[in-house]
Amino acid sequence: MKFFVALALFACLGSLALAKDDEYCQNTVITACSTSAFSANSICNARFAGIDHIEPEIQSYINANLAKSYDYLLLATHFNSYQKNRPGFQKLYQGLSDRSFEDSIALIKQVTRRGGIVDFNTRHESSGSVSTKRGTLEVDELHSLALALDTEKQLATGATHVHSRATHATDAERDPELAHYFEENFLGKQAESVRKLSGYANDLAKLMKVPDPSLSVYLFDEYLQKQ
Repeated sequence: MKFFVALALFACLGSLALAKDDEYCQNTVITACSTSAFSANSICNARFAGIDHIEPEIQSYINANLAKSYDYLLLATHFNSYQKNRPGFQKLYQGLSDRSFEDSIALIKQVTRRGGIVDFNTRHESSGSVSTKRGTLEVDELHSLALALDTEKQLATGATHVHSRATHATDAERDPELAHYFEENFLGKQAESVRKLSGYANDLAKLMKVPDPSLSVYLFDEYLQKQ
């Protein structure tokens, strides 16, 4: 009986060793056992579906979030100075800065979880890249809201592009897991942010249609502090 078990096991291992298809991890393991170790390009990794094609798009979106986080931080610092003294606006932009930075960290973890490597030494661009060109950030309250609204629309467009790329690509490039991740963590959140900032901008614009809008701006800042 033991002889037949050993014979069956030997035959199984022999059939695996003769496999010509190198797309499977176990074939790589069998090959590696006859050498010294896994190669650097081993198939035994966490990459699957369309990650190879979508990774540059995500890298571009990570770079955009980091840049926008820095821009929001500059706005928060501007309104936190003793000259401006707008704690409500400072709170708003500090929150947006923190959110963009946290989104960058989450995306880095997502890329590495899927077997990718985030490379900040290489600039990644795509057709859906978010512009990070900066102008002056020393603006008044209403113009800062307009700037923030434009920024949120750019980030929303970038997230939509990655989601569309992962959903509507060819079979080899499609990645439902990444599409689901962006849908759950970015699309709804960015839409809500655009809605909130557009409301702020329109409300403040109406309040400032008076000869001296200083009191209106002060009261609006008080409102932002409570949000």
